[in-house]
Amino acid sequence: VLWELGAEVIPVAVNPDGFNINKNCGSLHTQTMCEQVVAHGAHLGIALDGDADRVVLCDELGHMIDGDQLMALIGDLWHRSGLLKGGGIVATVMSNLGLERFLAARGLKTIRTAVGDRYVLEHMRREGFNVGGEQSGHIILSDHSTTGDGLVAGLQVLAALVQSGKAASEMLRLFTPLPQVLKNVKVAKGSVADVLADHSVDAAIRDAEARLSGQGRLLIRKSGTEPLIRVMAEGEDKILVESTVDAIVETIRRIAG
Repeated sequence: VLWELGAEVIPVAVNPDGFNINKNCGSLHTQTMCEQVVAHGAHLGIALDGDADRVVLCDELGHMIDGDQLMALIGDLWHRSGLLKGGGIVATVMSNLGLERFLAARGLKTIRTAVGDRYVLEHMRREGFNVGGEQSGHIILSDHSTTGDGLVAGLQVLAALVQSGKAASEMLRLFTPLPQVLKNVKVAKGSVADVLADHSVDAAIRDAEARLSGQGRLLIRKSGTEPLIRVMAEGEDKILVESTVDAIVETIRRIAG
């Protein structure tokens, strides 16, 4: 598609052997892409996952651009061109507060769902939104596709770059993300539900919420596939965010072994 549109394309990791899907490449392993972008003086790097429903980018300097920045760009662009539906975008609880603030400053809302692109899509369909996605790079543009489509999202970004005439490093960093810390704690003893119900863990969570009150947010959730508890906090004060997460993690480890 990119070749047909006239782009010079430098392919990387495009020799599958039936076993090497996503091996040291793709949206989860982007170092090679970033290095090649800088080495070739390319304008942009685009990395897809194995089924191409997720995309992450890097600018001409080799710096990563995540899904939150892509949603900010597309949401703002479509809003200004009259294409945005629903008065905002749909993201998950993991999206950075910086995205929400960026959109709010433009009169747009951010609706948060549980983690998972299916939850994003369900809300988009139910409430009439046409832009949604995840920080990880699942971007759903329902005017063009019924699911996440990394190539469609990448083309939207390329169109914006061409129209603006700006470098990717100028165009694709629309907001400064707030410090965000995420740690996973393995539950070796008891069930995840029992650990979260423990009075010590509950007290640690309530204390953390009080410390972050008005300065950030806290998210505690269990993994859907592993015996893990995910602890995430974000806020203006990086030291406060880190210490808040560490306090909860330490308490959970003491209880969960």
